[in-house]
Amino acid sequence: MKRLRVAATAVVAAALLGGCAHMQGSGPSRQQEVARKGSVVMPFDLMRTTHFFDDNATGGIETITANDHADAEQVALIRGHLSKEAGRFGRGDFSDPARIHGTDMPGMAALAAAGSRLQVTYREVPGGASLTFASQDPGVVASVHQWFAAQRSDHAAHMHMHMQGQMHEQMHW
Repeated sequence: MKRLRVAATAVVAAALLGGCAHMQGSGPSRQQEVARKGSVVMPFDLMRTTHFFDDNATGGIETITANDHADAEQVALIRGHLSKEAGRFGRGDFSDPARIHGTDMPGMAALAAAGSRLQVTYREVPGGASLTFASQDPGVVASVHQWFAAQRSDHAAHMHMHMQGQMHEQMHW
């Protein structure tokens, strides 16, 4: 009975840490590796925050919020980080995501090369902040969507997607 309980606990822990149904061999899962690297690049606690990557017709919105909106420390860390990233992304500097996800992340090279065809804007939201990635260029919009899909996969344990049409209601903007 004890062996079964330990095995069940290990399976649950692996699922929670990995954010996926299977582990890749005996090494860490992609999600675990992203979380490890992310903790070096992102100053906030992934376990106390949630990422949202929502596609829209002109690109998409990345939102990071503290799980507890009253957690002033996490909210400040999120806002400081995303404020800096907005400037970097606007200049085509995607080095932080490359350090976390790798340089071959889908869509990222095209976004880094988009120049003035990509606008990145920062906005504070309740409990955190968001970055809006917008373009009138269909190729850039497609790159945002590819990049967001890869983000959703890599941040599986720490992200959610807003339901279409309900995002503004859920965020209480």
